[in-house]
Amino acid sequence: MKALFLDRDGIINVDHGYVSTIEAFAFNEDIFDLLRLFVKYGYALFIVTNQSGIGRGYYTIEDFNTLTAWMVKRLEAEGIPIVSVHHCPHLPDEGCDCRKPALGMANAVLRHHAIDLSQSWMIGDKQSDIDFAHNAGIAHTVAINTHPITRCEYQFATIGEAKAFFEENWDKIAL
Repeated sequence: MKALFLDRDGIINVDHGYVSTIEAFAFNEDIFDLLRLFVKYGYALFIVTNQSGIGRGYYTIEDFNTLTAWMVKRLEAEGIPIVSVHHCPHLPDEGCDCRKPALGMANAVLRHHAIDLSQSWMIGDKQSDIDFAHNAGIAHTVAINTHPITRCEYQFATIGEAKAFFEENWDKIAL
């Protein structure tokens, strides 16, 4: 199975900083269309997200789970099934094995799913997302950011630019 790994804040939703409530959550423009394109070509979707706001005490795991359940239902209503959501609640300096770019979340996915990483993609907005993909062996990477991110296969300023590129170059994902 080929997979699309997605960061949450900055990719699925607008990153307002430590988004933890439904009221503060806003889906990024064009994200539904982009994700439906990957679904059309047979990708299983997984969300992998660093959530240090939990470790910082800004919100609780219950807050995160409530928002996640709502988000997944909303994506499913748009024809975008999410296989699973994985998160790291730790602070950046805790030295855990789950905070991207470490492999904990990738290993959790791979324990339960036979993923062909050579046909899989990671879409993120930070260098740690792209480094996570490389560390995990995810073959293809997309960065969404106006700041330089190294070692990504493609970089776009917006989700809309990525969507337009993959609509025009569908052969890149129709592996």
